[in-house]
Amino acid sequence: MRDPIERRIFRIFEVAVVLKGLNAILEIALGVLLMFTNVVNDIVAALVSNELIEDPNDFLATHIQAFLSPSPHAQFVGALYLLGHGVVKVFLMAGLLRNKLWAYPSTIVVLTLLIVYQLTRFSWTHSPWLIVLSAFDTLVVWLVWHEYKRASRARS
Repeated sequence: MRDPIERRIFRIFEVAVVLKGLNAILEIALGVLLMFTNVVNDIVAALVSNELIEDPNDFLATHIQAFLSPSPHAQFVGALYLLGHGVVKVFLMAGLLRNKLWAYPSTIVVLTLLIVYQLTRFSWTHSPWLIVLSAFDTLVVWLVWHEYKRASRARS
């Protein structure tokens, strides 16, 4: 790989894969945290406890607590989602970093499905973070596709 542009693209690819891998590790950690603790409920309780001590019927505090405190089932589903998503991404990113040919198309499929999901969620929530994540994932898909072509040519 003597072309300086190709070297730069490869370096960006490596950085993007490492960032996705670190994100996956964070998702696993958060999934475990949600699975085994009531961290979300504890945070919400800490945020509204002073207000509720002053006035147990405080309209805003009781509604915030009800709105932000997930049910145990919702917390469990969220934990499973984060764990599953994180484990799959760690597996794929490790495959990419080891230059395993199977990891390239698998990553493209998984990230494309994730982008579709994120854009669908955006249509409901209008969260700009979903657009940012989708744009980054789109860049990663392009980088993976580009490196897949290069890796395939190198092996033939």
